[in-house]
Amino acid sequence: MGVRVAVAGASGYAGGELLRLISGHPHLELGPLSAGASAGMPVTDVHPHLPALAGRVFDPADPGLLAAADLIFLALPHEESAALAEALPGHVAVVDLSASFRLADPQAWAAYYRTSHAGCWVYGMPELPGATRKLLSISARRMG
Repeated sequence: MGVRVAVAGASGYAGGELLRLISGHPHLELGPLSAGASAGMPVTDVHPHLPALAGRVFDPADPGLLAAADLIFLALPHEESAALAEALPGHVAVVDLSASFRLADPQAWAAYYRTSHAGCWVYGMPELPGATRKLLSISARRMG
């Protein structure tokens, strides 16, 4: 038994790729797999290339259900991702694949997106110089 992982937006392209990668990982266990409009549908109806997930169905995008996982991947459009992230408990680890938290400057956000600025999280690869320290600092503030 490994780290329990939830995927919000599991029925989309990025969600399907996450399911493929996670299901083949020896230390990760698939938890809730949410897909708004596809909730209740078998995962293999949308992702027939994942026969190992036969018998699994997509769950609704319920923050309480997703929060039961150790780690949540958000593979949603940016406006949906920001709203769901806001509804999750602060102690839950989240990896967001959307644009929701990439831009720190609200004016830069307004130049590209039509929704309100969601704020900023660490964006990038942790192996870049200084990125791990920044990520740990922000995570500690968020959790504590």
